[in-house]
Amino acid sequence: MPRPYEVVYIFDSSLEDAAIADKLTRLHAMLGEHGTPPADLKVDLWGRRQLAYTIGPRETGYYVVARFGAEPPTLPEFERALRLDEGVVRYMISIHEHEVGAPPMSDDDLVATRRRDDDDDDEE
Repeated sequence: MPRPYEVVYIFDSSLEDAAIADKLTRLHAMLGEHGTPPADLKVDLWGRRQLAYTIGPRETGYYVVARFGAEPPTLPEFERALRLDEGVVRYMISIHEHEVGAPPMSDDDLVATRRRDDDDDDEE
């Protein structure tokens, strides 16, 4: 049964956009069956950004975040390919358990929150 994963890539910012797209296509093909990307693959291109700290001579990187479902045995070969790719500056693979941010609130919860906020305003 596939597990949900998230990977954050930082590519060398000197690479062309087409070269990064080719690398992503090749890497994501390793995650699916028969050399095709997983059906649930979602890719967010964040673009070129300033790094929090320099990595060697690099001060900027091209950020990409991808979410996908994959069988755990496919990850070691995927990670090996990431380590060997000279265009990948850093990467991090994690299990994607939930979206970042506050959990969704029901309509009843929203009404109760508004009432508490109104009551707090009245006391001041």
